[in-house]
Amino acid sequence: MGRLRRGSIESKMMDDVAPLFTRSDGEYVFARWGRPIVPVVFGVDDATLAVFKGAIEAVVSLAGHKMDETDAELGANLMMFFCQSWDELLEVPHLDKMLPELATLVGRLKQADANQYRIFRFDDAGAVQAAFVFLRMDDQMAQAPADALALSQAVQVILLWSDTAFSEMPPLAMINDQVTLRPEIADVIRAAYDPVMPVSAHDPSHALRIGARLS
Repeated sequence: MGRLRRGSIESKMMDDVAPLFTRSDGEYVFARWGRPIVPVVFGVDDATLAVFKGAIEAVVSLAGHKMDETDAELGANLMMFFCQSWDELLEVPHLDKMLPELATLVGRLKQADANQYRIFRFDDAGAVQAAFVFLRMDDQMAQAPADALALSQAVQVILLWSDTAFSEMPPLAMINDQVTLRPEIADVIRAAYDPVMPVSAHDPSHALRIGARLS
């Protein structure tokens, strides 16, 4: 029986991980949170709020990262906004101060008939400093169970994934009749938050380092 060469193993690791952080323009871009996550959710009832905070806590715990009650610089650094129409964002007090491009963004989201969008801000080291998540509750969103929607959004903000990372296969799967995070995605999150790994990377060899840590 032939032996699998080391180079073949390394290529497989790269092939599995690199697409998750390689953008549609071909650039490899990775970033993880560099500070404790402080979430706040707008536009939902108390029950849904509890579901979202629970999902965020679960994913942060999976990563081995931390949450906090307040961010010294921003107050809250993970802000999620639910709306029925994108125009509602223009009425949120002070949001245009945090996002000067808000009016242009709303126009783009309306034109694309989008139902979700995420914006990340980064610190001097390239780590995620803040994230804004916008969700428009169209028919598709409204039909999604709250726990599935919450877990999906929590996963998509724990790392700066490629814009095409989940275009063919979502990060969640049905396992034993329950919606759960796909095990291989959970492994990538854990590996990406290994303390010896960098908080940001632009070299595709970074994917090899993540692949070497996958269980």
